[in-house]
Amino acid sequence: QVQLVESGGGMVQTGGSLRLSCSASGRTFTNYYMGWFRQAPGKEREFVAAISRNRLNTDYADSVKGRFTISRENAKNAVFLQMNNLKPEDTATYYCAATGRLGTLLTPELYDYWGQGTQVTVSS
Repeated sequence: QVQLVESGGGMVQTGGSLRLSCSASGRTFTNYYMGWFRQAPGKEREFVAAISRNRLNTDYADSVKGRFTISRENAKNAVFLQMNNLKPEDTATYYCAATGRLGTLLTPELYDYWGQGTQVTVSS
């Protein structure tokens, strides 16, 4: 089992920045491919970004490329999402997720462990 706890959400104006953090506990952190997803009211949960176990590979949704950066510090059992130039359409609950599967993993059903989510609200 892996326990995930997100933090860092809040309310910002358009163009602002936030840095989300996800702290992991339980099994060996480097066993897991990590991702960030988000879900807005009335919408399905969608992929935002993911990072490989060794930090060498990252993937981003087209809607956040060039604005968001995912990173991880394996020594601290943590993954981060730096979000710049935020837009109102980025408003959602953001979830950290972990999976032990191999490959490029960009859909929610491939992830085994989830945090409780942190709210991000971007005002226009």
